[in-house]
Amino acid sequence: AYFEACSLFLNYAVSFNYFVCNLLQERLKKLKSEHGKVQLGNITVDMVLGGMRGMTGMLWETSLLDPEEGIRFRGLSIPECQKVLPTAVKGGEPLPEGLLWLLLTGKVPTKEQVDALSKDLLSRSTVPGYVYKAIDALPVTAHPMTQFTTGVMALQVESEFAKAYDKGMPKSKFWEPTYEDCLNLIARLPQVASYVYRRIFKDGKTIAADNSLDYAANFSHMLGFDDPKMLELMRLYITIHTDHEGGNVSAHTGHLVGSALSDPYLSFAAALNGLAGPLHGLANQEVLLWIKSVMEETGSNITTDQLKEYVWKTLKSGKVVPGYGHGALRDTDPRYSCQREFALKHLPEDPLFQLVSKLYEVVPGILTELGKVKNPWPNVDAHSGVLLNHFGLVEARYDTVLFGVSRSMGIGSQLIWDRALGLPLERPKSVTMEWLGNHCKKGA
Repeated sequence: AYFEACSLFLNYAVSFNYFVCNLLQERLKKLKSEHGKVQLGNITVDMVLGGMRGMTGMLWETSLLDPEEGIRFRGLSIPECQKVLPTAVKGGEPLPEGLLWLLLTGKVPTKEQVDALSKDLLSRSTVPGYVYKAIDALPVTAHPMTQFTTGVMALQVESEFAKAYDKGMPKSKFWEPTYEDCLNLIARLPQVASYVYRRIFKDGKTIAADNSLDYAANFSHMLGFDDPKMLELMRLYITIHTDHEGGNVSAHTGHLVGSALSDPYLSFAAALNGLAGPLHGLANQEVLLWIKSVMEETGSNITTDQLKEYVWKTLKSGKVVPGYGHGALRDTDPRYSCQREFALKHLPEDPLFQLVSKLYEVVPGILTELGKVKNPWPNVDAHSGVLLNHFGLVEARYDTVLFGVSRSMGIGSQLIWDRALGLPLERPKSVTMEWLGNHCKKGA
């Protein structure tokens, strides 16, 4: 039955992708030939100097971000995904394997298909011993993201794409070993990530996998957390962090490095290094530390007026309120909203959650009054650390690793489609300040 389920998944996925690859390749050719000269907007000096904000410049099939309503995975919002994707328990959170299927195929899977994908990932999950030895060569004090990325780089030794490319293969087949690499990588990351966690925070005492569990639940189990509510939180966490269109640092980096035909391991390791930055994935660590500092300084019974004073104090000291604002969103992040709903359902009395709720009442108004913030609303990082902390994962330095495990599904899915569609090497044009000045003078 096990092998039949795996075969069912693989046969469906491969046959479906062969059909859809051909269909989308033709669609891409048609778009380029018929509409290649259509302008998508004007590039301003502000955009060039402001980190390319707002420039439309990438093809990213797996998700699309709307500034007002937030992320859509293959056209489905987070609430819609929560309704239609299969769950482990009745009325529970979506299984990440279901969202992975959706990202890969564009279709909502059945429970049977999700179970087959779970078993296929399980069959790929064995991590070679030398990966752990590579991690062990680092000081135990090294940041969790440093150790995690080292593990990913060590996994690269087994890259199917690198082997196939060295032997020689037609470009039209590049997506096939990329698919194998991406699924192998996704399957093995929980083992590597949990090893890093147990090495740093639990004296190296690892926990064996439970092969009866789904992807997220097994990850939680290997970390050391078996509360059924924590398993549900991990399913929700991985699902909502998988993808956030292609322009964010980690997704863009994975796409950029992959466009050079670097294999998925090299591409994803590069993406992780971007995710580790405090303006991207490391922000979830900063949020929890800041919230805890508020609690330590003011106590758990802080009033709204006291909280306003603390926020103003933070801003006037030249710091930001972590967890608020977003480079693309202009409203409350739906990923924040679904985590808030989870907290209201499972931990409404948690002191840190109550503080997060008060911040939600206070911070947007203050940032609006400040007048310098385009988006005064909370993002995904404003909530995730508090939920994990409630169930015992209190080590904020580790939170970005969880983010990385999740993001592998979005980056991996898109990388497969990059290769299937034959997308080219990414190579934007750069200019100097002198060039910009001269260009602007000519246009004046």
